[in-house]
Amino acid sequence: MENYYKYLPVSKEDELWGLHILNTGFTRIENPNSYPSKGHPQPYGFDWKTGRILQEYQLIYITRGEGMFESKAAGKRTISAGDIIFLFPGDKHSYKPAHPSGWNEYWVGFNGQIAENQVKTGFFIPPEPVISIGVKPEIIKLFEIIIDQTKTEKPAYQQYISGVLMHILGSVYSLQKQSTYALDDHISKLVIQATLLFRSNINRDVSPESVARELGIGYSLFRKTFKNYTGLAPGQYLIQLKIEKAKQLLGDSTRPIKEIAYELNFDSVFYFSKLFKQKTGLSPQLYRNQTKSS
Repeated sequence: MENYYKYLPVSKEDELWGLHILNTGFTRIENPNSYPSKGHPQPYGFDWKTGRILQEYQLIYITRGEGMFESKAAGKRTISAGDIIFLFPGDKHSYKPAHPSGWNEYWVGFNGQIAENQVKTGFFIPPEPVISIGVKPEIIKLFEIIIDQTKTEKPAYQQYISGVLMHILGSVYSLQKQSTYALDDHISKLVIQATLLFRSNINRDVSPESVARELGIGYSLFRKTFKNYTGLAPGQYLIQLKIEKAKQLLGDSTRPIKEIAYELNFDSVFYFSKLFKQKTGLSPQLYRNQTKSS
């Protein structure tokens, strides 16, 4: 890809969408002495010593070479090919490619309530701005799609490329989570075994505690490990499996709701109905009626 960058106009409609892109580009840096390249508007220009502060989020994907990154929230970090640098509004930062390697960088700058919520809820945080995902052709392709769409600026292109950006953010987060367990095959196998036990015993009297015993692990450690890996406590995971099975049974049969509740090992039809409504917003009977009518 040829060097390219573009700063984009943003309409009120784009802002209402919840996520909008402010700029994007690709640069191949062969001579680190000339970094960053000239021609960027203020406040995007900077040098290593003075740094800069932006009022937007940016993702910078280094696909070749190495360098350094520094921010007020995270301190100094070494950058290698395959690293994502996540910049945050108001956080002073600086970065540069190393001699003699230089680097290749894709980037996208963005703002919006969706991004703010992801940071507020802790999916991405300023103290951990460097995420190592490796050089992934599928991620490079997503950056290139965003770049290509900005060249023509067709109607509603902002909504389209913001969707592509969400794909990138989701992929980066997923790869980051997976790498946490990549070196611990035992944990991965344990959680997979647990999910299989939950699924295969959904109609039986199974509990998170009994699964932990079957796997030979203390319940406290099992619960912590399972939640870190899946994002759900084992009890909540099992409940969601039961609710999904209940939805299937309610939609595919005329069996009494009481019978479905007891088949899924709920203590009472009242508890089943209450829990079902909490999770779906509908009572079992109303869910069945709407399923039939549709």
